[in-house]
Amino acid sequence: MSYYKAAVPSQIRIDGYAIDAATAALLEQVYLNGLGEFAYRNGLDLHGRIRFPAKAEAGTAAAPALGLAGRALVAIGGGKDSLVSIEALRAAGVEQTVAWIGGSQLIRTCAERTGLPTLNVGRALAPQLFEINRQGAYNGHIPVTAVNSAILVLAALLTGAGKVVFSNERSASYGSLIPGTGEVNHQWSKGWAFEQAFGEHVERTVAADLHYYSLLRPLSELAVARQFAKSDHYDAHFSSCNRNFHILGEKPAQRWCGLCPKCHFVFLALAPFMPKTRLVRIFGRNLLDDAGKAAGFDALLEFQDHKPFECVGEGRESRAAMAALAARADWRQDALVSRFVHEIQPQLDPAGLAIEPLLGIGGEHRVPASVWERVRARFAA
Repeated sequence: MSYYKAAVPSQIRIDGYAIDAATAALLEQVYLNGLGEFAYRNGLDLHGRIRFPAKAEAGTAAAPALGLAGRALVAIGGGKDSLVSIEALRAAGVEQTVAWIGGSQLIRTCAERTGLPTLNVGRALAPQLFEINRQGAYNGHIPVTAVNSAILVLAALLTGAGKVVFSNERSASYGSLIPGTGEVNHQWSKGWAFEQAFGEHVERTVAADLHYYSLLRPLSELAVARQFAKSDHYDAHFSSCNRNFHILGEKPAQRWCGLCPKCHFVFLALAPFMPKTRLVRIFGRNLLDDAGKAAGFDALLEFQDHKPFECVGEGRESRAAMAALAARADWRQDALVSRFVHEIQPQLDPAGLAIEPLLGIGGEHRVPASVWERVRARFAA
């Protein structure tokens, strides 16, 4: 996809082999929806443009079971979500290998901190692509979770693992509502639609006993934050700041830049569930006591702006978290919490600011019943 988006060609051709209609349909779904933000930012309409050639066939035989082990290949990204999954699976007695793609030292440090077996897969883009981009080719966001999911399915086959586990919560299924455009989801490949389509395709066409799922799908972002806050084991190692993972450009001097939507949201999501001193120590400063960050937090609240194009929770989650802090003496005097109390909260429906309803467990998921029975009680506690 990184190469496709540079030109958005009118024709897609596959040389040397052919794919079936089901695979073509899946690819078209992933390209169209996963490149939604890219298309919006570049003023492109991809509907009807993305067509993968498929061979005509009467039917495809179902994939056989390959005798894969019960071991899970668990994707780790260096942030709070995957660490919550890893610890939940550990407590449930699930054998796991922690896996990541690319050369991030931050992710490696988090992976080593788990004390579990690790697998690092290299991935590199052709240097010519960056030169083409500098010359003015189309550029923008791709659904990297879809790419990484496919890579880890291959890795599972090569290492004999029967499960590929990601850590995408139910909030990922909701995008940004753009006036005049509709919903554009930056994290579409982290959402339920992709998980369901890709997981079913893997079991149907790759291996009947290779199960792909997200362990956190029944949880909201706030529920995941609440789980993470129960242990400080990773406080000095994790980071959800995406500037750490940019291929090009300057990396933050610390693990948290404090300027991006991810930093803002994770700070806000964790604040109701851990002591203020601990949270400020993690980030190195109090992001809610900086009036200059008002616009960034307004976007998270979906107040006079749409949700940022980032992997952040729903606006109602941010509003509920901010309302929870507004009720606490140790937070309510901070610049942005005080502003929320006096300028924003009076315009909101109080019934929509309760945090407890957002912490419930529910919704569709692909977690195997045997695993879900063991982790559900942990998530509910």
